[in-house]
Amino acid sequence: MAVVQKAGSAPSRGSDEPDGRRRRSVKSREAILDALFRLIEAGDLRPSAQRVADEAGVGIRSVFRHFDDMDGLYAEMNVRLRERFLPMLGPVDPDLPLEERLKEIVACRCRCFEGMAPFKRASNLFRPSSEFLTAEHNQTVLDLRERMIGALPEVRDFGAAGLAALELAISFEAWDRLRAEQGLGTRQTRSVMEFMAMSVLRAALAGKQKGAGG
Repeated sequence: MAVVQKAGSAPSRGSDEPDGRRRRSVKSREAILDALFRLIEAGDLRPSAQRVADEAGVGIRSVFRHFDDMDGLYAEMNVRLRERFLPMLGPVDPDLPLEERLKEIVACRCRCFEGMAPFKRASNLFRPSSEFLTAEHNQTVLDLRERMIGALPEVRDFGAAGLAALELAISFEAWDRLRAEQGLGTRQTRSVMEFMAMSVLRAALAGKQKGAGG
């Protein structure tokens, strides 16, 4: 026989328990992700699962209860990164002159790369042994290329060499070399990337005009 709960009476403890478990599970999952972010931002680019668990204040089993493996944890990290940093690459005004659009793209990318740098460096360390991170990297490269062409449709006529050179000039790899290995500040890095990008752009345009004239 079914038990009918009287109006106004408190719900049974059992009816709250599934929701309570779900809330605790979500909280634990978020704590693990937050821990991974903190460790990487603090300079630990290769945190172990145990290190993440310790930072999150949970047991190692809890990490692998929420994530099948470290790839699963990095996959969730990349979801957060896309949500946080992709808006920084926001739309460029199509009515701006070509060179102004390119300058805006360089500025947006420098801001984005500055924020995502530790996470990108961390994922690069694991990428050789991770199918997920390899696929994610390839997709990111493709996304950035499509964004560049979408904002600068003129570059479709630059040919493979011109397009590849411009893509490299405004890439994360170029930015990271200038910041991490050559020790340039943020303003200097932006200036150098802008100089490289403009040089490629003008050379490609000059070559195109020469070809049309010849």
